[in-house]
Amino acid sequence: MKLFLRLLKESFIFSFKALIANPIRTILSLLGVTIGIFTIIAVLSTVDSLEDSIKDNLSFLGTDNLRVEKWPWDFTNPGYEWWKFWKRPEPIYKEYEFLKENLNSAEAVEIITSRGGISVKYLNNSSTIDNLNGIVFENKFFSDWDFVAGRFFTENETLTGSNAAIIGYKIMEDLFKTPENSIGKQLKIKGKSFTIVGVQKEQGEAFGGGDSYDRQMSIPFNSFKKIYKVGKKGNNAVLRIKGISDNDPGLINLEYELKGLLRAKRGLKPIEEDNFAINRPEYLSSFVSTIFATISIAGWVIGSFSILVGGFGIANIMFVSVKERVPIIGLQKSLGAKKYFILMQFLFESSFLSVFGGLFGIFFVFLLTLPDLGSFDLQISLENVILGISISSIIGILAGFFPALFASNLDPVEAIRSN
Repeated sequence: MKLFLRLLKESFIFSFKALIANPIRTILSLLGVTIGIFTIIAVLSTVDSLEDSIKDNLSFLGTDNLRVEKWPWDFTNPGYEWWKFWKRPEPIYKEYEFLKENLNSAEAVEIITSRGGISVKYLNNSSTIDNLNGIVFENKFFSDWDFVAGRFFTENETLTGSNAAIIGYKIMEDLFKTPENSIGKQLKIKGKSFTIVGVQKEQGEAFGGGDSYDRQMSIPFNSFKKIYKVGKKGNNAVLRIKGISDNDPGLINLEYELKGLLRAKRGLKPIEEDNFAINRPEYLSSFVSTIFATISIAGWVIGSFSILVGGFGIANIMFVSVKERVPIIGLQKSLGAKKYFILMQFLFESSFLSVFGGLFGIFFVFLLTLPDLGSFDLQISLENVILGISISSIIGILAGFFPALFASNLDPVEAIRSN
């Protein structure tokens, strides 16, 4: 065992000295692997980070609820019959009341609507709202409401359509500077005054420059209807039903009950198709995962070509290295060096080239994670680092095996004569 470790150490030293002796050749050899590993790890890291960011932005949809909408989330169907769905009626407040009263498999029912690009005024100042939301009291069971000042709506405020409002952090900064100073103040939308009862905590910039949660304002649904039309030729509305997942895994029973009640409420005959869609938030997450899986495959294909070129480059350099060191190999074998010593010597050399190339590629990806990219947080995971090093090692061993085998099988007499 000691002899084996000693030979292993000497093989390591021989190969390392050979790489240092030819720095330009070494750099050119590992360049192909560097580019290949950089491409694969950069694509995988970008895809992972993008997927995490998008799914995080979609987390407000939840996972234990169903959505009743006009349009189905049928993203993979090439025969999407949009002209049929376009004619469907929008969910309405009376359906929310009906489901709230009759659904037995649900924990909570809500209806929500929204409108973008609205300006609100306070005295002589104004602020832009990305989304004005019309919500009901049950929304508190679907969304996380964290306040720096004030509170959520009371049930009476939502039922009576009180002119109360909850504003996002940026709206508060634009108009009032401090959260405490904003409570009780009145904002005007289309000439109507709304009293601020709550200010939400700062949530940060939305991914991709989308609507910011800090520029959202919420008012009771019945107040929203007083200033904007909801339903046909108006703002879209969505019914959300929160299930009891512990008693109904997959919310199967809830979906069946919901479909039956809605068909009855809308007076659909048994032979008629549903004129509504029941969507699940996990459909969207699954669709996002499918898209990014395809992008990952494309990254693998592009990176694999680069690594393949790098592998052939290393194999070519290793054959050149063997040819240059034939007399030395002959001398080593004449002094008693075993085949596996010569084999390991060149395998170490090719592996070093490939692994160092991979490490440089991973390092360049790491450099990409340092700049501030706004709402996009690019990260390189430990799994991707291990993957990059593993691929580099395998390429190094494969690229160096045949040159190493050729060197280990050289006849010592012929090798010395070739000098």
